[in-house]
Amino acid sequence: MKLDFLSSPHRQTDLSIGAIMKMVIFALIPGTVVYVYFFGISILINLSIAIFFACLSEALVLYLRKRPIKPALGDYSAVLTAWLFALAIPPLLPWYLTALGITIAIIFAKQLYGGLGLNPFNPAMVGYVVLLISYPSYMTQWIAPTELATISLSVGDVFSSIFTGNLPNNLSWDAISSATPLDAVKTGLTQNHSIAEIRLNPIFGNFSGVGWEWIAYAYLIGGVWLIYKKIIQWYIPVAIFASMFVFSGIAYAINPETHPFPLLHVFGGGLMLGAFFIATDPTTAPSSPKGKILFGIGVAFFTWVIRTWGGYPDGIAFAVLIMNMASPTIDYFIKPKVFGYQSKK
Repeated sequence: MKLDFLSSPHRQTDLSIGAIMKMVIFALIPGTVVYVYFFGISILINLSIAIFFACLSEALVLYLRKRPIKPALGDYSAVLTAWLFALAIPPLLPWYLTALGITIAIIFAKQLYGGLGLNPFNPAMVGYVVLLISYPSYMTQWIAPTELATISLSVGDVFSSIFTGNLPNNLSWDAISSATPLDAVKTGLTQNHSIAEIRLNPIFGNFSGVGWEWIAYAYLIGGVWLIYKKIIQWYIPVAIFASMFVFSGIAYAINPETHPFPLLHVFGGGLMLGAFFIATDPTTAPSSPKGKILFGIGVAFFTWVIRTWGGYPDGIAFAVLIMNMASPTIDYFIKPKVFGYQSKK
């Protein structure tokens, strides 16, 4: 049995940190494969750029801190952060913004706090939010899934767009771009369209958008597998899904013309990815079961509030960071029982 004494949270496990990180990465593969199927190889390019600059940034900081580099890179935490970050950004985001975002995530959100286990905020979400606030036009440029795309981009076109910023054959961005389901809902509501009218848009599938809901299914499979393997616990994901269903369900029951059906919230945007792979980060989430449930409720609440009244179509990244700030307070007031504790009769 291995016991990690170096940083919180302290846990006993038969698996090393590196083995746990690799299992989480393995659980992300189904979602990544489905992502590639619907949106092309651009995600693999973004993933390669993010992993390269994540490892480079980690090695540079560790070198300057005179800390061993090989063990830190060997725990795959930087690779996992890069993987999550790459799945969150638009497919054709310029390479230098991908490099900037993941560098901020590793250096400012992880290493400057002391490294793995000492960071109060989820690094991938910090990098994502910094780019979303600083470069909103780039971070909202999403392409249409292959089933709806009128123009198909070759591998060379994708490389050219990412590394030079030039689209092929003098194409405009409007020719290949597409709104996400949540963005379509928010834009349509601002134009006084009903949910029923908005859902006539061909980008919508059964619950969420064409392609997007299948990616969410793949994340669901990976997340359930992680719970089965006891890599993560069920408290946070279940609390997020149940709370989101309750919040959005009440709003839908009050006025279904201005509030979408709850399953659109559950399968739309980054909620599925965030619930299983981001909010469950043991370093930035509470340690007690009750605390995890409260944390998940908070993530769902702030995500729903931002989606409903905020200026961004999705709010999972902001919600996770807000609850990361609340996590120490939750741990202070909701403490797990000491092993062997018996209540007085």
